[in-house]
Amino acid sequence: MKLSPRRRARECAVQALYSWAISQNSVEQIELVFQTDNFASEDPESTGQVDRALFTRLLRGTVANIEEIDASLRPFLDRNEENVDLIERSILRMAAYELHFEQDTPYKVVINEAIEVAKAFGSDDSHKYINGILDKLAPALGRK
Repeated sequence: MKLSPRRRARECAVQALYSWAISQNSVEQIELVFQTDNFASEDPESTGQVDRALFTRLLRGTVANIEEIDASLRPFLDRNEENVDLIERSILRMAAYELHFEQDTPYKVVINEAIEVAKAFGSDDSHKYINGILDKLAPALGRK
């Protein structure tokens, strides 16, 4: 199935955020790796193109606002944030960034996209966890 460029951007952003959290490399280094290694070999027939502008906004915006994003998620987590699986945390951070700063994207789209990314990369029930957190975060941010 061919994915939309925006979905591919979100998937790549989650992978890049995960890599950033694991490696502690600069966001510029992580972005460069994706631009040169991942995007250079794009096969539009199998995976679809990446909306590179969205990828960059999601990655850089999330990292630049990480303290605010994490603080907004904290009240809705059922455990200490360090105990949230890193893939799930990366998805939550990206979606929280979109809910905070990408006001042109409807909140339902942000939540649905996060759920779909969780289905692709998370554990079996992580999409339910992501949905539950974001469903509480959106109204707290005035997005419902």
